[in-house]
Amino acid sequence: MTTGPLSTPPSEARNHPINPWWVDAVIYQVYPRSFADADGDGMGDLAGVTAQLPYLEELGVDAIWLSPFYVSPQRDGGYDVADYRDVDPLFGRLEDAERLLDAAHAAGLRVIVDLVPNHTSSAHPWFVEALSADPNTEAGRAVRDRYMFRPGTGAEAPNNWQSTFGGPAWTRTTNPDGTPGDWYLHLFDSSQPDLNWDNAEVRGEFEDILRFWLDRGVDGFRVDVAHGLVKAEGLPDHHARPGMVTDAEPLAAAGDADAGEDVAGHREANPQDHAHPVPYHDQEGVHEIYRSWNAVLAEYDHDPVLVAEAWVSPLERLFRYVRPGEMHQAFNFTFLLAGWDAVRMSDAITVSVQEAEKVGAPNTWVLSNHDTVRHASRFGLADPTRYPNGLGAEDEQPDDALGWKRGRAAAMIELGLPGSAYIYQGDELGLPEHTTLDDSLRQDPTFVRTEGAEKGRDGCRVPMPWRADAPGFGFAVGHHVDTGPSPVNPNTPATPGHDAGAAPVAPAAPWLPQPESYGTYAADRQVDVAGSTFELYRQLLGVRGELDLGTGAFAWSRFHSPELGVLAFTVATGGGQGGYDLDSGDHIPEKVALVMANMGQTAVEVPEEYAAAIFSHDEAMQDGQLMPDSAAWFLRR
Repeated sequence: MTTGPLSTPPSEARNHPINPWWVDAVIYQVYPRSFADADGDGMGDLAGVTAQLPYLEELGVDAIWLSPFYVSPQRDGGYDVADYRDVDPLFGRLEDAERLLDAAHAAGLRVIVDLVPNHTSSAHPWFVEALSADPNTEAGRAVRDRYMFRPGTGAEAPNNWQSTFGGPAWTRTTNPDGTPGDWYLHLFDSSQPDLNWDNAEVRGEFEDILRFWLDRGVDGFRVDVAHGLVKAEGLPDHHARPGMVTDAEPLAAAGDADAGEDVAGHREANPQDHAHPVPYHDQEGVHEIYRSWNAVLAEYDHDPVLVAEAWVSPLERLFRYVRPGEMHQAFNFTFLLAGWDAVRMSDAITVSVQEAEKVGAPNTWVLSNHDTVRHASRFGLADPTRYPNGLGAEDEQPDDALGWKRGRAAAMIELGLPGSAYIYQGDELGLPEHTTLDDSLRQDPTFVRTEGAEKGRDGCRVPMPWRADAPGFGFAVGHHVDTGPSPVNPNTPATPGHDAGAAPVAPAAPWLPQPESYGTYAADRQVDVAGSTFELYRQLLGVRGELDLGTGAFAWSRFHSPELGVLAFTVATGGGQGGYDLDSGDHIPEKVALVMANMGQTAVEVPEEYAAAIFSHDEAMQDGQLMPDSAAWFLRR
């Protein structure tokens, strides 16, 4: 099927048109409620995203990924979906989604949307119908079979599974006659009942949902909890609480004797680690589902992509999701969890490159997202490999200056690696976590279900700062109280339907308050400002595209010495047998970039044979040496 026109994205404007766009794309994650507020109600919306597309064009990304904007009670930030085919009024209307798609495509940006197939909201019509149905009738059993309803044992739940958010993973229902009824499974909040993927109606419904959005021009789907749809037969007990992201265990932490080497030896010695023991994660049946989805996407001619959020380990199992005919990308959480540690990061990269080559898939690198403490803050902790589930005022406070330096250096590692890379909104500004958010304002169900023991994810979901001197740091983009055009986007429209002559009305405060420090990081303090984090990202993305680093050949450099804290690799493009322009037939000379990061405690020598260089900050290079907590790209043509 043919979709609407698309201007040429940066990833397709280079000399490798034979590759699908997503092979080396840099994709920017937008969390809609926290990106930009067009109507001034304090909540980000789709019109706000559309208004700020010029900012993303200027940054130089290839695509955006939108976290859920569907109809939802918002018990889990939109990951509790009540209607997969409409837009929640908080974010606008379906027409706003279509307008955003058209505007993004006109700007040369692809659009990926979130899909949440493991569970629905308890407000979804299917679940409402299931609760009201008589389970003793054939009709009642049929509607309940869409979900994971099970009888318990007396007053006990069907098994001992725990919710990812804390507490039991089962909630008991009440029958229409008032007697205690069956239990339903929810691996997350009790308002998020798990679907039964053995049910043909469920499978058909989601294939229809894929087509609904593909017909509107969506360029792909990020699949939430892609590893969790199928549960082990018999639902056997499992005594551990599932982790969010952390189930993708970093190699060095896992104690792999051969971390950084091929996993074959470890598989032979430890077979139990390679047949995923968690009965509700990474079951073999999920792959059949994604093969069927791949076939749906193949009906369309604009190369739509499937992206797996799969918390699985070891890495060998993650790459099973991107075998031919299944998904196209899978987030590399082992890389994310490595932290600021050269050995752990080296191991993650080595095994990732090996496993990707085995299945013929690109790597997909990520440092932060809406479920993680921002890496600029994690890297500023005393242990920069620690992965806390949120940070509060009573917790260790990160060293912001140190995290800022390390975060910029980590971006140079991520964006230098071949494959695709994801940027979480605000990464390009160096945003830290909001670590002093008042507990009374927290909305993450993890905070509630753990009775405050875990702070959860609100701190990384705080609204974007656009203008340092505006209320709410300019989160209400284009609101009519603004005194002039936005320095970030001078074409930002006024609020739709607003009378320009009306008395100014102050926009509502952002749905979560930003910390005072965000004024320093605001976009208008960084765009076109030499040395800013935004300008570093823009420069890196430009050079990455010019040199085709995303499709280059990776190799560890002679400078690589992770035991001494030095991470160093080369990426080569052009030259060789395939180095010819497909249009002119001219030979493309080899281009080589050396990416070098000093994650140790002492300065290190740098090569002399490279003609140009980009440094992570102004003081990264001193007396011919790369300083600690710094990185560089050394370029040779």
